[in-house]
Amino acid sequence: MNFPEVAPEVYQALLQIDGFARKRIDPALSHLVKLRASVLNNCAYCVDMHSTDAIKDGENPQRLFAVAVWRESRFFTEAERVALEFTDAVTRLGEHGVPDELWERVTAAFDQQQVAGLLAQLISINGFNRIGVPLDSATERHLH
Repeated sequence: MNFPEVAPEVYQALLQIDGFARKRIDPALSHLVKLRASVLNNCAYCVDMHSTDAIKDGENPQRLFAVAVWRESRFFTEAERVALEFTDAVTRLGEHGVPDELWERVTAAFDQQQVAGLLAQLISINGFNRIGVPLDSATERHLH
């Protein structure tokens, strides 16, 4: 199935959410959270795409490799670490949601527009991952 052709309204809605996010958060942070969510969701296509895009935009590959083990890595700023922890919480979204303590750290590290952008970025990438993972790799090439 070519999802963008079959469900163009859904595909366009995700692109619009992504566009909202891009206007509110730093591109380097956007790459990191999209990569981390894609790793957690086992979306190989998106891991490849977002790491390639990040490198093209000047990101250090060493930091990208460390996204998988960000908690143990020394390569991220405090704000990036908070964003990556938020990415984990939103992507895994257990029955208790995002812990209040984490939400407080997110809202302390970022202004309201940035928090809205970060949350929108996570909605978008998790949506794309949830389309791409169930579909075969040929279909995934048409997602982004």
